[in-house]
Amino acid sequence: MNDIQVVLTIAIFVGAYILIATERVHRVAAALGGAALMALVGATDAEAAFYDEETAVDWNVIFLLLGMMIIVSVVKQTGLFEYLAISAAKAAKGRPYRVLVLLCVITAAASALLDNVTTVLLMAPVTLLVCTTIGVRPEPFLIAEVLASNIGGTSTLIGDPPNIIIGSRAGLSFVDFVVNLGPIIVVIMVVFLVMARWLFRRVFVYHPERVEALMGLDEKRAIRDPVLLRRSLIVLGLTVLGFIVHGAIDTEVSIVALLGAGAMIVVSRVSSQDYLEEVEWPTLVFFAGLFVMVGALVNVGVIEAIGEWMVETVGADYLAAMTTLLFGSAVLSAFVDNIPFVATLTPLVADLVEAGGDTAQANSLWWALALGADLGGNATAVGASANVVVLGIAARNGYPISFWQFTRYGLIVAAVTVTMCWPYLYLRYFT
Repeated sequence: MNDIQVVLTIAIFVGAYILIATERVHRVAAALGGAALMALVGATDAEAAFYDEETAVDWNVIFLLLGMMIIVSVVKQTGLFEYLAISAAKAAKGRPYRVLVLLCVITAAASALLDNVTTVLLMAPVTLLVCTTIGVRPEPFLIAEVLASNIGGTSTLIGDPPNIIIGSRAGLSFVDFVVNLGPIIVVIMVVFLVMARWLFRRVFVYHPERVEALMGLDEKRAIRDPVLLRRSLIVLGLTVLGFIVHGAIDTEVSIVALLGAGAMIVVSRVSSQDYLEEVEWPTLVFFAGLFVMVGALVNVGVIEAIGEWMVETVGADYLAAMTTLLFGSAVLSAFVDNIPFVATLTPLVADLVEAGGDTAQANSLWWALALGADLGGNATAVGASANVVVLGIAARNGYPISFWQFTRYGLIVAAVTVTMCWPYLYLRYFT
């Protein structure tokens, strides 16, 4: 790659990102247009865009989303989401802040056991119905929920895709992630829920008449098809089990999701129109375009150059290395997809860790990379896969969330949570 191609690639990416952020054109058009221009200037080609392991569209993510969207579409027809929405609202006595806390805690916990994208696909329909029931706008609740999913997913090996990459390269287990990241994530989650009381204070309007009507509802009547519900829950349970053990059985999560979707279609016997109506096709296409653009940055060496600069800057100073990885990863993950970024950086981090021996200070670099990449994704509307998915669901249901509406909350949460990680890493691994 020559210097002109590198400059053009960066310019195209920045231009597309500006269009996405300003919403001057639809984000799908901006992503596809940017991907096409990347190919036009020679920053990528068919091989790199569709087949290469490091620079191609991440089909594992695309088909994971597709499979789960089909599963959610079938489950939705049973009335389960209405049942859960009424039950959750009644448990919180119709108080909006209590509802938000309940939904966020459930989302964070589920994201740790599944993954954040699957969790928000399941929780978003429930959230929309809960908010309708208690008479509040759902946008702040959806934003809070996706922020909680990214926080909760950080705590385990399978909760966020970058963690899987780090765990594989560093030989870290599920327990390693829980032991090393679980404590700070619990603290961060508590702080986030306190912050949410202030960040979203304007939406916490209590409607006594709505609550009175709510408490009189019988949630059991929301179940429209008990037979389909039983079948769907069995398939969903097996799919969730597949997500949990996918590493042990050496099967990609996308295959698990597609098998679950196929089984759901068979047991439900619904028409193709019914199970495809909830698929967020614009979201899937946007992801494909975004993957191609980020892959082009990897292909021309931009991501690798940034990673090498970060590593060379700190040298053998592991405190400086930890600090640089934590905050540098957070900043970059806010703008580029953290999956190829982490995949590119892990070999460089592995060299640093190996040079430092099997010491706590050296191993802290893995946890700094995971925390920065995962929590930094909360900063912008396109910083993490779960963010994009929720924005697509919100728009489809008539509650569009703009880039800046999400980012003005996400940026604050990302800045506070990532900053909280530094004293934790310092006190645990350097003192």
